Amino acid sequence: MATKTANMLARVESEVKERAEAIMAQLGVPASVVINMLYKQIVMTKGIPFSLCVPNVPMARDEMDSATFDALMQRGPDDAKAGRSRLAAEVFAELRRELP
Repeated sequence: MATKTANMLARVESEVKERAEAIMAQLGVPASVVINMLYKQIVMTKGIPFSLCVPNVPMARDEMDSATFDALMQRGPDDAKAGRSRLAAEVFAELRRELP
C-alpha cells in the first residue's frame, strides 16, 4: 500500500459528518479510507463517480404555499374515492425491483 503523504482539511456540515461517520463506523471503514477511495475513483473515471443533478423530488412543505399544499393533500382522498389505489404489497414489490 502506498504511503500517504498528503493531508487535507475539508469543511463539512456537522450533521452530515455525524450521520456519515455513524454509517462508516457500522461498516468498519474509516473516513480516510472512504476519501481515498473517492479520490481513486475520480482518477480512474476522470470525473465524479456519481451523478450530479438536481433530483426530481417533491417540494418540501415550507416551499409550498397553502393552496398548493392543500391541493396535494386532497389528492389522497380523491384517489381513494375514485378507486385509484394499489395494494401495499404491489407497491413494495415494485420498489424492491427498482433498488440496485
